[in-house]
Parts: sequence; C-alpha cells; structure tokens
Amino acid sequence: MKMVMAVVPRKCVDEVLLTLINAGFTATYSETRGGMLRQSQMTLFIAVRTSELEKVLDIISAGCSGETVIHRGFGLAAVDEDSEPHFSNEGKKLGKSGAVVFIWTLDRFELP
Repeated sequence: MKMVMAVVPRKCVDEVLLTLINAGFTATYSETRGGMLRQSQMTLFIAVRTSELEKVLDIISAGCSGETVIHRGFGLAAVDEDSEPHFSNEGKKLGKSGAVVFIWTLDRFELP
C-alpha cells in the first residue's frame, strides 16, 4: 500500500475529490497554508493499493493541469539501506500540474 499526500490548489480540490470518489477512492483532507505566497491550499491524504497508484496520480494531475507550477520539488531515492538518498528525478522533465505530491510506502496498516 502507498500513502499519497497531495497539496492541491483550493480552486481545484472539488474536481479532484469528486473524481477520486467517483473512481472508488477516499481521501482525508485539511486546509493548509504555506509557500512563498501564503496561498490557501488543501492537503489530501489517500491510502491506495500500489497497483492503483498511477490512477490516483492521473486523477490529481488532470484536476490540476491548468494551474501554474510554483514549487518544483525532487523526490529522494536510495539505492540500498546503507546509501545516502539522492534526487531520484534530477535532470528529468517536471510535470505541469499545480499539485505537489508526496508518496510513502506503508509497511503496516491497522485500525485500532
């Protein structure tokens, strides 16, 4: 399983949430503020099976595709446990979505 945290521009969040729900996904969300311009955004938390990760990313990207990119981040990757993380997408073309997405692998998932 993966945990997706997507920071989505406020004016895009309704479309993204509706499309996620119609596709059978659920999300927990919260209003957040940050960045250089202190814009209001929504942060979505979506637990998803690894096999459905690309579908969720496509929904987020499509819902925010007309937005201007303000933040340009790089993902971290390590070759193995003992190596230092490095920028995994350094030198690759960046997307054109107004969303910023972080993805974690969930080693364990439980409901207390």
